[in-house]
Amino acid sequence: MRKLEEIIEPSAILTSTGNLCKEISDIVIDSRKAKKGSMYAALKGTQVDGHRFINDAYENGARSFLIENNIETYYEDATFIQVKSVPAILGETCKRFYNNKVDDLVIIGCTGTNGKTTVTTLLYELFQYLGYKCGLISTVEYRIGEEIYPSTHTTPDVVSLHRLLANMRDQECTHVFMEVSSHSIDQQRINGIAFAGGIFTNISHDHLDYHGTFDNYIKVKKAFFDSLNKDAFSLTNKDDKNGLVMLQNTKSTRYTYGLHGTSDFNTKIIESDFTGMLLRFGTSDVWTPLVGKFNAYNLTSVYAAAHLITEGLEDIEVAMSALHRVNGRFEAITAPNNITVIIDYAHTPDALENVISTIREIRKNNSKIITVVGCGGNRDRDKRPEMGKIASSFSDQCIFTSDNPRDEDPESILNEMHAGVDAAHIRKIIKITNREEAIKSSLLFAHPGDVILIAGKGHETYQEIKGIKHDFDDKQIAIKHFNLLN
Repeated sequence: MRKLEEIIEPSAILTSTGNLCKEISDIVIDSRKAKKGSMYAALKGTQVDGHRFINDAYENGARSFLIENNIETYYEDATFIQVKSVPAILGETCKRFYNNKVDDLVIIGCTGTNGKTTVTTLLYELFQYLGYKCGLISTVEYRIGEEIYPSTHTTPDVVSLHRLLANMRDQECTHVFMEVSSHSIDQQRINGIAFAGGIFTNISHDHLDYHGTFDNYIKVKKAFFDSLNKDAFSLTNKDDKNGLVMLQNTKSTRYTYGLHGTSDFNTKIIESDFTGMLLRFGTSDVWTPLVGKFNAYNLTSVYAAAHLITEGLEDIEVAMSALHRVNGRFEAITAPNNITVIIDYAHTPDALENVISTIREIRKNNSKIITVVGCGGNRDRDKRPEMGKIASSFSDQCIFTSDNPRDEDPESILNEMHAGVDAAHIRKIIKITNREEAIKSSLLFAHPGDVILIAGKGHETYQEIKGIKHDFDDKQIAIKHFNLLN
């Protein structure tokens, strides 16, 4: 229990009614989760304004309210605190509610279009291997030590995030590695967290349905590094054309990594196949089961961050060699007839090109590449033709199929992908709306030695159609139909 006057910065209060000495038991932004003792924070979302649900929160027991708007009804037994911006102060308010436990954690944030899940998960594994108890906040899952919890968002809402971080500290975690999405930066979900370091992977076409323009998308990513303090570090991919942009205004100590040219941390790929890569970090050679140039970048950022987090730490190279592939990220399965099936989350044009290019570099005897791919519904439509163009240009055969169509017509999505296919590659394309039938067909089309890429969903174990999530796991569906290859 904390008093309102203890958790809300006095200078942020524009007006208040009621008792500021009132004790609260929790903070909620969902009126349905309010109960006796709750403080309800009315957030203005992209589609719904939380002020509309003040009465519902009151009916459910809340008697403290954090608001921006002037409202018509003030309850006599409730406290209303009006501020200029609820998102701007909510992070700090949550931090104080949880007794500033977040300050006791070494928190590393990773942002970028692709690679966030891999980088954060590998950092978590590396530091666990080195004997630290760590937390992980990723698209795939949340972890507290060895305990695994389902992930709800890439970056949770601000209240859930601070609750999760406080729980990690209560369970004696020392380090936390978390993905920082562009949405969470823009919506101020990470407010109240003093990051010890920030990592930038890369940036390419994604989420323009939300940000509007690519320039806005870059500015939002950059804002994360602008917010880091002088005691933190910023680590950026120098080989990405916007990598150095991220460091322009940061007060943090700046570092770079890359595979080409001169950076603070450089890596060279010595050899590579579908089982893994031999990488040279400085003067040390490390074998890893991860595959592809994009993973060489991911691993370089992990190696660099490990040195920056704990300067002088030994055994980093040994720990690097013990890292595993991340579920649904270039996950290679050997099927009958020496056919390789690769499951990957690639759902942006850049990621898809990276994955197929990697397969082209590694495949033997110019074996055929069959790509099964779709695009999500109710998301950035502009990337659909580009996804179609890349898949058809770099693959020998393509099956366009449903991803998570959500509320859209799957056929319309496939037609928009098809619109980007160059005339020279039209004959490579087959449209099969049913995703299981598409995966099954890819196996029927394959010959010994061929490679099948099933892209877009990776770790996901569902397919979302008309608001319903149906059980669907690309990996398990492929294995189910391996009998077709016998």
